[in-house]
Amino acid sequence: MKKCIYVVEDNPSIREIIEFLLTEELYEVKACRNTSDFWLQMQESIPDMVILDIMLPDGNGIDICSQLKTNIKTHDIPVMMMSANNHLNAVKAKCTAEDFINKPFDLNDFASRVERYLPAN
Repeated sequence: MKKCIYVVEDNPSIREIIEFLLTEELYEVKACRNTSDFWLQMQESIPDMVILDIMLPDGNGIDICSQLKTNIKTHDIPVMMMSANNHLNAVKAKCTAEDFINKPFDLNDFASRVERYLPAN
């Protein structure tokens, strides 16, 4: 069974590239354009990993990460935070995500980071 990754990214181009890359790596991908979409998906099923943009139109990835990490049902899900601004040290102080990556990012580096948390079957 494929491992499932939720990608929360408001930029359609970036969201599509990540979705394509992860699908090519044989993951099941649920792409969400905002926090509302993400929480609707979470009601359907729990993913194996979550990739979060920090700046979203209806909230932010830091709040999602904090909610996931403080909930007993979801605190073990690996979370990767993405940001176009280089304030990742400030972000690291606010959330306990497993990984942080700056945008733009190298696709091979991105894929290897995901593989670190979700080894392919």
